Amino acid sequence: MSNSKQKREALVYHAKPSPGKIAIIPTKPYQTQRDLALAYSPGVAEPCLKIEAEADDVYKYTSKGNIVAVISNGTAVLGLGDIGPLAAKPVMEGKCLLFKIFADIDGIDIEVDTKNVDEFVETVKRIAPSFGGINLEDIKAPEAFEIEQRLIEELDIPVMHDDQHGTAIISAAALLNALELADKKIDEVKIVVSGAGAAAVSCTRLYKAFGAKSEHIVMLDSKGVIRKDRANLTSQKLEFASDRKIDTLEEALVDADVFIGLSIADIVSPEMLKTMASNPIVFAMANPDPEIAYDLAIQTRDDIIMATGRSDHPNQVNNVLGFPFIFRGALDVRARKINEAMKMAAVRALADLAKEPVPEQVNITYDITKLTFGKEYIIPKPFDPRLISKIPIAVAKAAMESGVARKEIKDWERYEEQLIVRSGNDDKFVRSMQAIAKKNPKRVVFAEADQIDVLKAAQYVHDENIATPILLGDLEMILSLKEEIEFDADIEIIDPSSDNERSKRHEFADLLMQTNRRKGLTKYHAKSVMIQRNYFASMMVRTGAADAMISGYSRAFPMVLRPVFEVIGTAEGVQKAATMNVMLTSRGPLFLADTAINVDPTAEELAEIALMTANAVKDLGYKPTIAMLSHSNFGSSKKTQAVKVRQAVQMMHKYYPEIDIDGEVQSDFALNAEMTANDFPFSKLTGKKVNTLIFPNLDAANITYKLMKELHGVKSIGPIMLGLNHPVHILQLRASVDEIVNMATFAVVDAQKQTKA
Repeated sequence: MSNSKQKREALVYHAKPSPGKIAIIPTKPYQTQRDLALAYSPGVAEPCLKIEAEADDVYKYTSKGNIVAVISNGTAVLGLGDIGPLAAKPVMEGKCLLFKIFADIDGIDIEVDTKNVDEFVETVKRIAPSFGGINLEDIKAPEAFEIEQRLIEELDIPVMHDDQHGTAIISAAALLNALELADKKIDEVKIVVSGAGAAAVSCTRLYKAFGAKSEHIVMLDSKGVIRKDRANLTSQKLEFASDRKIDTLEEALVDADVFIGLSIADIVSPEMLKTMASNPIVFAMANPDPEIAYDLAIQTRDDIIMATGRSDHPNQVNNVLGFPFIFRGALDVRARKINEAMKMAAVRALADLAKEPVPEQVNITYDITKLTFGKEYIIPKPFDPRLISKIPIAVAKAAMESGVARKEIKDWERYEEQLIVRSGNDDKFVRSMQAIAKKNPKRVVFAEADQIDVLKAAQYVHDENIATPILLGDLEMILSLKEEIEFDADIEIIDPSSDNERSKRHEFADLLMQTNRRKGLTKYHAKSVMIQRNYFASMMVRTGAADAMISGYSRAFPMVLRPVFEVIGTAEGVQKAATMNVMLTSRGPLFLADTAINVDPTAEELAEIALMTANAVKDLGYKPTIAMLSHSNFGSSKKTQAVKVRQAVQMMHKYYPEIDIDGEVQSDFALNAEMTANDFPFSKLTGKKVNTLIFPNLDAANITYKLMKELHGVKSIGPIMLGLNHPVHILQLRASVDEIVNMATFAVVDAQKQTKA
């Protein structure tokens, strides 16, 4: 993507469909006059009086306990510097967005128009009663140190400057694990820190808290080694000033065990790296370009353990591993502050998590056969779903043990369950799928590329390197639309009806004849249908000219399905293809089948649908827990529809006992684990969270997923084809651009899987 296009897309993203990245939504009913009377006057007076009598009741009757203020004066914004409070607002909104999607915390951005420390502190103190915590952001040093320290001392809610402590916490966890792998002790290693800003100072302080010795640490700023005999040192720099008579990074790195880079790109040369001790630990965290390039570093030293701030290399030191979950734990025990004990608990929890077996969905997301603790995996990945259940618990326990918690958690298992529920937002699934696709983009033919929404989706997957699109349709129309949306990339365009494709149509027709000659197909008909884009696109996939196909935007599902079945056919051993929709719900992804093909499947066909769906769910990195739905529960009805579901379950239990599946069961019992445990404790679903629903017929499945999508704002990916010979996926009529992008993403993931198979 060109730099100008990136800039334009960034501006459009922030401006449309509504300005900004966050909004406030009601959490209580407001439809009736009674609702409004309770929400405001006169009903609101009751909680006001309760809070007046008991201040802590503010956590009971308001959202204070789940709101963090993200506050900046815009003096050190990313790599942009002092751009002022207004220009900093998009960054602060972005931080609020991260709080929400990773930890279900409501962030409110506040930009303070002052560089005066006293004025800034006083402003924050005056508004602090509104919030459960304060996240300071992008404030330049040394003012950042004083502001944070004063607010911690003068407020009774958690305050943290993430620029300081976020990097410190994540890098400390990585350092502990790297030292373990290098068989070195933290109180013995020589550490060189390049950079003396807020993050560098906080990192070094935290390393010392874990045992690093001051006499073993050398810190450098833009003038070189910070020595005690240098004049005009700030108190923070004086804290780390060295007695050693050295001046340069090159001198400091000789025999050093650890390099911590929080400075600028390309200041460490291969020659410097070679002078470090055996098994050197190098955290080159300057962004976007590290102090030494990752590839160059590992080529120079095969014994190196390296981390960077980049997502395209192993061991990314990413603050999103820390701040959402640290605040989550602090808020949930109503902590008065985030103290050293809580930070150290977060460090240990992160370090320990990297040593535990990794969920398969994480392996799939990062296209790794098996992530295991080692030189290339010393800290968890940002997409690891366990972060929400591990880090807040460690932080909350530390807050309670260190005496800064106002609320006690007694049932830790229940708290862990609550945290997992909080993590079930829909965007993680989409981000995970896109990350998988980007690892190995495939050629996806868009069979209706002369439709503007389809072309916009093709543009997106191309620009984001999710897929290599092939555009099928009317050539002139596609070129005109490309110009209209400024899609200027050199993309393959095919017009199946043009004379240029005549020989290819004849070739495809001959191939279709070979496989369908005993099915009433004439040569004339084979040639005539190849002018139709869905036949042509299907044959492209079948012959390997494309890896996957997307169609169905402008045509009814059955019209697209017929050519797909004729050309592609079902996979070996599959009697009937089926479809699955992924519903991105607040409780996590929910997999529904069959949503588009089989009108009234038999018991045998239902069992096959369940098996194909289970395999598809596994391929996405999730362990399927399947409820076979009906209007009855476990034999309560003798109706035909209920009986066939019961029979399908019996088949699955007999032939696939390893799969967690049960039924027939009503949908409310399937999704409410407590109800199932109380009334049907014998069920294989008891104590488990159902994530897959198999419906007794097409009406029930299709109506359900469309109702969910329209009434509850649930996003849907699908219908995803199951049981075909090749990756072909059919859109719902007039799918949105986002829906087309999601389907194309899944098509790439499907093609990757089939390639490996």
